[in-house]
Amino acid sequence: MMQSRGHLFVLSAPSGAGKSTLIDRSCRELPDIWHSISATTRPRRDYEQDGVHYYFIEQTRFEEMIAGNELLEWACVFEECYGTPAEAVDAHLAGGNDVIMDLDVQGALQVKQKRVEASLIFVMPPSLDELAKRLEHRASETGEDVEYRLSKAEEEMAQSHRYDHVIINDDLDTAFCELKNIILLHRGEVESP
Repeated sequence: MMQSRGHLFVLSAPSGAGKSTLIDRSCRELPDIWHSISATTRPRRDYEQDGVHYYFIEQTRFEEMIAGNELLEWACVFEECYGTPAEAVDAHLAGGNDVIMDLDVQGALQVKQKRVEASLIFVMPPSLDELAKRLEHRASETGEDVEYRLSKAEEEMAQSHRYDHVIINDDLDTAFCELKNIILLHRGEVESP
């Protein structure tokens, strides 16, 4: 029997909405799912491993990848570039693994243009007030950072209508069940509600 191809899922969310937690839990609890790794031109930090946290590459190689259409999405921020190599994603999909990507709205829409079959999932906080509480609770953000993230969150949330699915993360277990059902639905393991 021929192995079925995996499915590509792209998650976006404002900072503090719980996207990373949902992705980590999906990779732990669901079989045959791979969290994609981005390439970056920024220097590697002490704790980071090449091919685990990022693919660390030179600027010239990154530019070659752009020119060769080797990236599913990319962006440059403050002179450092980030992008998702198509080759690794395609290899996992061809091997029957689902692939989950963690991208901002711009990156997600770039992927959807190149891979129309990809499922875009937006993780929404229950409200901006709740998001502000979560960001303040982190205690790693200044008041100015929180204000910036909230303003960015409003912009991102205004794009949620462009996504295939929207999950409101009011309760982490409920949000995870919704994400899991979306993934299993694409695998043919649950029926659409």
